Amino acid sequence: MLNRKDGAEQPYIPLGIFKLRIPFIHYRFEIPEAVQAIFMCATCLGAIPVLTEYLGVPYEIAWSMVVINGLLYFLHALLGDPVVPGWITPAIPVVLAYLGNYTIGPDRIKALVALQIVVGIIFLIMGVTGIAGKLMRTIPVSIQAGILLGAAVAAVVGEIRPGARLELYPYCVGFSSLFAYFLLFSSSFQNWRKKSVFFDMLGKFGMLPAILLGVVLGPLFKELPVPDVILKTDRSFLFMIPNLNELLNAVSPLRLGWPEMSLYIAAIPTAIAAYIIAFGDFVTTEVLITDADKARADEKIDFNANRSNLISAFRNFIMAVIAPYTQLCGPLWAAVTVSTAQRYKEGRKGMDSIFSGVGTFRLMTAISVAIIPIASFVRPVLPAALSITLLVQGYACAALAMRMCGNDMDRGIAGVMAAFLATKGAAWGLAIGFILHFLLAFRWKKEAVENKTETA
Repeated sequence: MLNRKDGAEQPYIPLGIFKLRIPFIHYRFEIPEAVQAIFMCATCLGAIPVLTEYLGVPYEIAWSMVVINGLLYFLHALLGDPVVPGWITPAIPVVLAYLGNYTIGPDRIKALVALQIVVGIIFLIMGVTGIAGKLMRTIPVSIQAGILLGAAVAAVVGEIRPGARLELYPYCVGFSSLFAYFLLFSSSFQNWRKKSVFFDMLGKFGMLPAILLGVVLGPLFKELPVPDVILKTDRSFLFMIPNLNELLNAVSPLRLGWPEMSLYIAAIPTAIAAYIIAFGDFVTTEVLITDADKARADEKIDFNANRSNLISAFRNFIMAVIAPYTQLCGPLWAAVTVSTAQRYKEGRKGMDSIFSGVGTFRLMTAISVAIIPIASFVRPVLPAALSITLLVQGYACAALAMRMCGNDMDRGIAGVMAAFLATKGAAWGLAIGFILHFLLAFRWKKEAVENKTETA
């Protein structure tokens, strides 16, 4: 493996805006992230129930779609993006409402294809023009914090509202989420880790112990069935190999036909809303990576929003053509990126590079979602795993948002903006945030200048 000089970037092969890093050559394999990924793939597999319900495809086809999507996740670490990518999670309700306007079957699938292509075009334009990077540098702190806080509120409210997963699986989701909070964010637990090899090892696995606790608590409280581990399906043994011919026949525009122009036009408002939500992930990424970069002087981390936009565009285009995805392809899985960044801060001995962490995790999830015994073992806990992930994401985003705010004005703007974003949608949240910023922050700066003049 190529070694990194102290204070430099992790070695890579330059490819323009991209930085090619190959596992085992440009970064090492991290055991804790690998083990965590094996079980955290339960969240990735959580897309299956949504795909079967809204697209009307069989379980095997939906599983194949998840496997292909899992392979594309790895593009980020491969091409130089130091994050664990994921879905555009808060946009899922918006996407499903949009799809509800179309009859289940080819019409709905074509509508989804059109939406995902338009989303990909927006990502592409933002990355190619460089607008994404400029926005990251010019967005006021209060707006960035409002996006983070709004995402936090939306994630938590989505899990605790009547009929949501916390109500359906109160013991499994409730206790497992609290355990995840304790492992990731408790100062007492961090002190325990310094004194105990057992607790230190437990902490290295991030949210994995909480997911495993859910596997135990679900059947114990009769909220979830006992896992039924199998070794093969009708077509595969140990590894599920997607049947591409059946997959293309079921969902691909290459076989079903391309959407009409009217579908692309109808998809534009939903696509814009999805990108606005995804933009919050870029803000979150910037904060997380900057925070991790400051914690260690031995590695320079390069996060480029334009590069991240381009990779997200590629993923959306590929999925739209092969396996259109109701979750869309977003730039960040916040909960796992938080978990990885937390361990990264412990030093080079624990995690050599941020890329060894995020690269190992996504490599192993890509493999794990296709391993039949693993997929069958975590299948009962899929809903709970998704809920735990969102609740952890909510805590992390809220903490980061509060840390960013430097004064009461920033905190007030962020709080009001977050309320609108979580209840009225991303467009409303951003509009209110910018209006409040121009009404309050500009006046505050003017008064500050006048006060300095009077003092002089």
